[in-house]
Amino acid sequence: MIGITELKYSNTNTYLIRGENGGILFDTGWAGTYPAFCAALGAGGKKLTDIDYILISHFHPDHMGIAQEIADKGPKILIADLQKGFVHSSDVIFEKDKRIRFEPIVDVNTEVISVEESREFLKKLGVEGEILYTPGHSDDSISLWLDEGYLFVGDLNPLYELELHKGTQIGESWEKLLALKPKKVFYGHAKTAELAEVKSDTIVDYEKNNLQEHTISEKENKDDLFRLVSQIMKYIDKGYSLDRIQRKTGADPEFIEDVNRMYLTHQNVGVQGILDRIEIKNK
Repeated sequence: MIGITELKYSNTNTYLIRGENGGILFDTGWAGTYPAFCAALGAGGKKLTDIDYILISHFHPDHMGIAQEIADKGPKILIADLQKGFVHSSDVIFEKDKRIRFEPIVDVNTEVISVEESREFLKKLGVEGEILYTPGHSDDSISLWLDEGYLFVGDLNPLYELELHKGTQIGESWEKLLALKPKKVFYGHAKTAELAEVKSDTIVDYEKNNLQEHTISEKENKDDLFRLVSQIMKYIDKGYSLDRIQRKTGADPEFIEDVNRMYLTHQNVGVQGILDRIEIKNK
């Protein structure tokens, strides 16, 4: 039986997956969140020695920011061979803000494997599953599949948006994943989705019946809403946790989660684009 612990300490969901012989941390948060990570680990009844490897879904700053700080304590960073050219793609982003402590990944201390050999590698940890190449959000995006029916997809766009992505790499990646008939999907910025059993050869909106929709009062001024989203985006850029953003803005936590996910998973999206996508989600 696989043990899964969700760690919420920044604006990115991270997961500790424990097999019989070892553990994998799937993704990390922004640079500067290491103390919060340790606190979240302890709150979940876990410790650093429970982590043997760090697997990063893609090398954007909100997913790899403290990978090396964690690796300095013992765990090894596991890299899919197709990700090698992207490992340092976010370094320049952190270098611009000297107030944030950031440690670049030390290449010589990483372990590189191919997706083809990932099943055998994971088996040594007591984890039955494999790493899959799932481009779309980025060219270095990978997902982790566990044979028990669990998917960890990082920033791959949620299933309820697939109508927007038919015929794209995102749609093709989901077709490959849906063929596995997953039971649960663990996202980087959205709530975990319980999936109903459906035909595997079609892309279906699995999640509509499971979404907790929030509504925006008709009395709310659209300009105020626009400004609120803009403010939330600025706090996300600063690496604030969702709890901290809620305290700063007083906005509904679920609304903040939606803005956070839309902003971090859609390249170059603007305020209106986020509002449009939230409307699509709630239809």
